[in-house]
Amino acid sequence: MKNLLEIGPHNQAIISFSLNAIPVAKRWEKAPSVLKRIEAARKVFDEGYEVRIRIDPLIPIENWQDHYSQLLGIIFENFTPERITLGSLRGLQSTINGCTDKSWVEYLKESSNWGKKIDFETRYAMYSILVQKLKTDYGFDNIALCKETPQMWNALGMDYHKIRCNCVW
Repeated sequence: MKNLLEIGPHNQAIISFSLNAIPVAKRWEKAPSVLKRIEAARKVFDEGYEVRIRIDPLIPIENWQDHYSQLLGIIFENFTPERITLGSLRGLQSTINGCTDKSWVEYLKESSNWGKKIDFETRYAMYSILVQKLKTDYGFDNIALCKETPQMWNALGMDYHKIRCNCVW
């Protein structure tokens, strides 16, 4: 990251960080801690970079509402991202077959074009609670979904024709 901070100007780069609830990250991610990633995001944000956040994969662990609410609080205590993209846990059969820790597979109940997914009702609850929290608690509405169905976008009152996830300019 040191090199990023030494480059100027920053108007041709977008920095995106993938984050998750702290217990989810501790259990399943092999990456720097969530707090270290947020610290890095704040540093590049403070230097003038456009910073986007991807909270993916959302996993409905016990007390998920509290854990993901805590994550949002930590993010917004440090900086305000340009965009937040939400995505839920999904797994291609080849990924499931090839991994040694399959404990996360218990959350996958539906099949889709993107492999197995969390059931619609649970995904809807997770997205709707987080979207509402972002809007009401932080006045934040530059929110997108990753690899979701038009049915989900519509259920959430979002226009999938205007998809602007982290991968899209």
